[in-house]
Amino acid sequence: MRILMAFMPMILGGMLHAGLVIDQVPLELFPKPEDEVVEADFTFTNKSDKPIRVTGLESSCSCLEASLDKPVYEPGEKGKGRAKFKVSSFTGKHQKVLHIYTDDPESPDTILTTVIDIPVIVSVEPKLVQWIIGDKPEPKEFTVIMTGKDPIHVTQVESTRQTVTASFKEVTPGREYRIIVTPSATTDVIIGAVTLRTDSVIPKYQRQLAFYNIVRPEQAEKLKKVESK
Repeated sequence: MRILMAFMPMILGGMLHAGLVIDQVPLELFPKPEDEVVEADFTFTNKSDKPIRVTGLESSCSCLEASLDKPVYEPGEKGKGRAKFKVSSFTGKHQKVLHIYTDDPESPDTILTTVIDIPVIVSVEPKLVQWIIGDKPEPKEFTVIMTGKDPIHVTQVESTRQTVTASFKEVTPGREYRIIVTPSATTDVIIGAVTLRTDSVIPKYQRQLAFYNIVRPEQAEKLKKVESK
């Protein structure tokens, strides 16, 4: 009991100086495939024993911004903010953070963590195909899967390098495709991409990229080590 009583001032002090405490940990956003922007509200409480003034907001990404309902929050007062995420070409799950800076010396930086889960309706695997200098210039393939509710057709593929050809084969109309890339030779280092064009009504899915390269043996070894970490 004496030990507990000894720690009580520290525990109460920590509670009184908790600063701004956010209710949503994390704040989750679920845009639809066609959304260009998604917004969500978040709430927080001043858990300290004194007024807290917000002095600034700073995001880890230009794609995320936020606003608050007022600059000063009294002890125990609840506040509200609104986060806005610009979807752009993002797909999949991403985590971004927003710093809420205050004049509270005990807790000057409150972090709002946001998790944005953007549907992937055009999946290209693998992300990269590779040859090593001296390999046989054999074809390699990408698999393209349309995972959205509506079918999307590949209409054209084009290689960024004249020495690497690209073509496509329809496996299931509007659902699955094979992209075949073939180098004329593997004597030189090359970095390139295949541009896939589709008939999607959503602009950001009308053009997709699949990457290829030809590398030296030591570069291939380095890439393997990086991927294995």
